[in-house]
Amino acid sequence: MNIQVKKGKVTQGQSELVLIPVFEEPPFEGALKTADKHLNGKLSEIFQSGEFKGKPREVHLFHTLGALKAKRILLVGLGQRKKLSLDVLREAFGKAAATIRKSGVKGFISPVDSGLLKKEKLRDVVQAMVEGSLLGLYQFNLYKTESREEEKEVDEWTLFVEDEKKIGEAEKGVKIGQIISEGVYLARDLGNHPSNAVTPSRLAEEAQKIAREFPVRVTVLEREDMEELKMGSFLGVSKGSEEPPKFIVMEYTPLKKARPLVLVGKSITFDSGGISLKPAEKMEQMKGDMSGGAAVLAILKVAARLKLQINLIGILPSTENLPSGTATKPGDVLTSLSGKTIEVINTDAEGRLILADALTYAQRFNPEAIIDLATLTGAVVVALGSEAIGLLGTSPDLKEKIKKAGEKTGERVWELPLWEGYYDLIKSDIADIKNTGGRSAGTITAAAFLSKFVENTPWVHLDIAAVAWTESDRPYIPKGNSGVGVRLLTQYLMDLESR
Repeated sequence: MNIQVKKGKVTQGQSELVLIPVFEEPPFEGALKTADKHLNGKLSEIFQSGEFKGKPREVHLFHTLGALKAKRILLVGLGQRKKLSLDVLREAFGKAAATIRKSGVKGFISPVDSGLLKKEKLRDVVQAMVEGSLLGLYQFNLYKTESREEEKEVDEWTLFVEDEKKIGEAEKGVKIGQIISEGVYLARDLGNHPSNAVTPSRLAEEAQKIAREFPVRVTVLEREDMEELKMGSFLGVSKGSEEPPKFIVMEYTPLKKARPLVLVGKSITFDSGGISLKPAEKMEQMKGDMSGGAAVLAILKVAARLKLQINLIGILPSTENLPSGTATKPGDVLTSLSGKTIEVINTDAEGRLILADALTYAQRFNPEAIIDLATLTGAVVVALGSEAIGLLGTSPDLKEKIKKAGEKTGERVWELPLWEGYYDLIKSDIADIKNTGGRSAGTITAAAFLSKFVENTPWVHLDIAAVAWTESDRPYIPKGNSGVGVRLLTQYLMDLESR
C-alpha cells in the first residue's frame, strides 16, 4: 500500500472514503466536528439514535451524498477516552481497514489527531495506526486456485496533518509502521506455507535473500559442519528426517566494537513429535513450529531496513522432527555441543534439544544478552491461554525491558518463575540432564533445561506456543500464523537504541 502524509484538513480531501476514529463519549472534536458541520448534523443524529455508539472496533459506513469531497465516511469506534491505548488504536484501524477492503474501496484518507493519545508521541500513534491497518489487511491465499476470487486490495492511504511542523514526525511513524508490518508479513508467510514448501533449506534461502539486499552476513552450517562441531543434541533431532538440517547464522553488525545481542529462534519446519508421535488432530499446524525462527529472520531484516545502530546476531537451528528407523528414541542419550549429556525421555520435547546447541553456539559471539523465541510447550497454553507470551530468564533488567515493549506493542508477556526446586524435575538417573520434567510445570521445566546452556550470559526465554497461531480472525491478526515476536523484539531494540 502507498501511504503518504499531507498537510491540510481531511474534510477537504478528495477520496473514495474518509476514515474517522470516534470516541464513545462526546464532545465531537477535530475532523469529526468539522465533518458533522458539513453534513448538517448527520453524525450527531447517528449518535443520538444509538445507530452508532463508538464502542471499540464498532464501524459505521455511509455515503456523504456530496456534502464532502470524499464519497463515503467510515466511522470506527475507539471506546472510552480514558481506556485508549496504542493497541486499542491498532485494533480499531485493523477492523476499519478490513471493512474498507470488503467495501471494494481502493483508496482512503484519514486525519492525524495529535491530541488523540496525549501520553504518546505522535510518531508512535501513527505507527500504531499503520500497523493496525496493514496487519489487518494481511491475507494468505497463495495455494487457492479454482475457487479463488479476484482479490480486493486497498492501494492508497493519505494521512492529513493540519500542523505542518508535525508532518515529519507523522512520516517517521508511517515508515516505521510499514517496515515492521512487512516484517510481520514475512514471518506470517513463512509460518503459513506448508512444510513441503518451507523446509530448512528454504529458510536458509530466505536468509541469504536478505543478505543479498541488506548489510546482513549469513553463514549456513551443513550437517558435516555440525558433526565436526559435535552438535549432538541438534543432530539427534534431525536423524529421523531425510531433509538436510541447516544451522543458519545471520549477522547485522553496524557498530565496530559493541558486543552483540543474540536472538535464537526455534526453527522446526515440521514437528510430528518423532517416535513420541503427536495425536493426528491439528498436527497440520505443526508446520508453524518454526515461528520463532521466522520471527528472528524477519527481525534481522527489519533492523537492517531501519538501520538500527545495534549489533545483532540471529541463529536459526532448523530441521524436521520425524519418526523413522534412524530417528532418536526415548531413552537415548545425546551429547550436546556444550559437552553436557541429555537423556531423551520424550522425542516430542525436541525444541529444547536444538535450542541447547544453539544457545551454546551463541556464546561464541560474546553477547551482551541472549533472547530465544520458541513455540516450545503446550503447557504455556494451559497456563496463559492465547493472550500472553511466557517469559522466563536470568536477567531482571532484560525481563523488565521486554515487558515494557510488550505493553507498547500489545504482544504482552507474563513472567513465570525459575526457582531452584524446578531443576529437580529435570535430573536424570543416567545423564547430566533429561529433556522433560513430566506434566508438572512444563513451561518452567523447559526453560530450566535451556538455562543450563546459557552459562553466565543475561538470558530471556519467550515461549510463544500459545500465541503463534490463531484459530479465528482477530482485529489485526487474521486466522493462521500471527508473526508474533517481530513487533515485540523490534520495539525492544528501538528502545535499546534510544537509551
